[in-house]
Amino acid sequence: MSTALMAAPHVAAIDLNQPGTYLHWSIFEISVANLVVIAVMVAIFGAALLLPFPHRNRTLPAAAEPAPGSEPVPGAMGDDADASMWTSRARRFALRTLPPNKLLPDRQPGYVASWVYVFGVATLAALALAIVSGFTIAIGGTDWWHTNPVGHFFNSMHLWSVELFMAFMVIHLWGKFWMAAWRGRRALTWITGVVAFGASIVECFTGYLSQQNFDSQWIATNGKDAFNATGVGAFFNVMNFGQMLLWHVVLVPIILIALVGAHVLLVRVRGVSHPLPATRIGWRDRAARQAANQADAAPWRGRTRRYDILKEGTIATAIALALVLIMAAVLSSPDVPSVSVQSWAKVAPADFLGTAAGELNGTALAASYGPPYNNGTAAVQQVGPINWQKLSGVTQPLNAAQDFVLKPLAILAETNHPVGAALAAYTSATPAQQQKWATAYGTAVTKVKFAGGTPVVPAAGDGPVPAMMAAELTMARSGALDTDLLAQRQFYGTDFTKPLLFIADGQYYAGLAQSMHLTGDQWGVMNETGSYPGQPWLWLYQLWYHVAPFSNSASVDVWAVYLTGIATLLLLAVPFIPGLRDVPRLIPVHRLIWRGTDSAGDGGDRDAGAQPVGSAAAGQSG
Repeated sequence: MSTALMAAPHVAAIDLNQPGTYLHWSIFEISVANLVVIAVMVAIFGAALLLPFPHRNRTLPAAAEPAPGSEPVPGAMGDDADASMWTSRARRFALRTLPPNKLLPDRQPGYVASWVYVFGVATLAALALAIVSGFTIAIGGTDWWHTNPVGHFFNSMHLWSVELFMAFMVIHLWGKFWMAAWRGRRALTWITGVVAFGASIVECFTGYLSQQNFDSQWIATNGKDAFNATGVGAFFNVMNFGQMLLWHVVLVPIILIALVGAHVLLVRVRGVSHPLPATRIGWRDRAARQAANQADAAPWRGRTRRYDILKEGTIATAIALALVLIMAAVLSSPDVPSVSVQSWAKVAPADFLGTAAGELNGTALAASYGPPYNNGTAAVQQVGPINWQKLSGVTQPLNAAQDFVLKPLAILAETNHPVGAALAAYTSATPAQQQKWATAYGTAVTKVKFAGGTPVVPAAGDGPVPAMMAAELTMARSGALDTDLLAQRQFYGTDFTKPLLFIADGQYYAGLAQSMHLTGDQWGVMNETGSYPGQPWLWLYQLWYHVAPFSNSASVDVWAVYLTGIATLLLLAVPFIPGLRDVPRLIPVHRLIWRGTDSAGDGGDRDAGAQPVGSAAAGQSG
């Protein structure tokens, strides 16, 4: 394939890698790109509520069919003599629970005539595109999309399919909340949907970490604090990009697909929830509430609509694919290069020397961070009686002075005698003398100047440290220090914990993130580099970093995890919490969804003598 053809998909792409535009009011700061995504999602949801659904008044009388749970025709699938067999029992249970007319229904309740019902299928279509595009990237390899225009195009498809997937899923969740879709023994359907949403966030998070660009670096170095503070960082190392890649392409997808599958099957078994009654039921009227619950759980007995589930899924996939292809071709995807020790030392050598001095004398954060790296206390957080961080222990041992400075210099000293002499003088001194030299150099290096690229530090009682640091800078500029830091990890060099901890201690790295509006005080967890949309659905987690008293706490990461976890549990438990589960009744958004239907949901044309319709009860996917 020629270079011209390979580059063709991005000829017309809009350059969104340029600095983004941000709006700020009160405690909120949000990128215009994220604001556009949120506005589009709200507009889509509003349109789904207000726009008339095609043929919404075209309903059919309810059709009689075998009662749910009826046995198959004797002899058709095994003789009566086989009834006691495990296989026969399992087959009968499967047919009772999920007969074919529920698995692939061709009828649905007449009240299912709103665009809001479409977003379940749209979510599945976008998920399928995300899986296919991700599979294509996996075939090309982890560096394919960085170096090849075709690979970058498929990465752009993956990005925008994920954006569509998350947007459709959030809109789908909005719709189901305002429908109070957990009614009628459908609580487990709601719970699996919310858990699938949480798993999707984890999948997106590990995907961002797997990019191996600046955005993934920044997410990793900042996200580690929350994971470490809760003890999770002991086994879930966000700076080990190889580990995150395996979570992203193997473990989490299996869990997510299983959850989505369970959710869809539950929808097929229980059906879609009936419309909320037009009149409210009193808080103390237990009999009326019990009767309403029984009616919600009963099979639908009203009029139905034709429902071609395969056609709907095909159309949804085609539309989603068209949107993804257009956005991938026109908007491309972000790929700001990652920061290496080499690029840092070349661009900001003074900052590099100051940071290396801090690692040597123990004043840098990594030197005294705490678990899971060492036994320091600088970044240890605790809320409540249990310190999860200390309880997890040191699982990724780090000695900043040794790992970042002395070990790399020892390798260089094998072939560089002046460096070997300086290092020998330092290591043979007492610990107190070493600390005195390192501290003196750390003070003097703040006034460093460069003559032909060579650092010139004012005279101080720093012994052999200036010669050691000059050699360290030379190693960094050549790329050898990156190699040595990665080589300290066993097997493949996918664990960037040490180089990233070193880089993160410097000011240059934070300055880059600040310029791209990625820092915590800029609501950075929601942002992406350039003018690309990020992750606006993470607003709740980010919120706690801006709200007192949590924002002023030294344990803000733990607070953010705890409070977001509590909010998630509340969302899961909505079907069981009085008051919270009644919000859809008190704020009647559902009337827009089911407008034109009476309390029975059949447009006032109910067939009182109709029989239960199992396939109609299946409804839409979600």
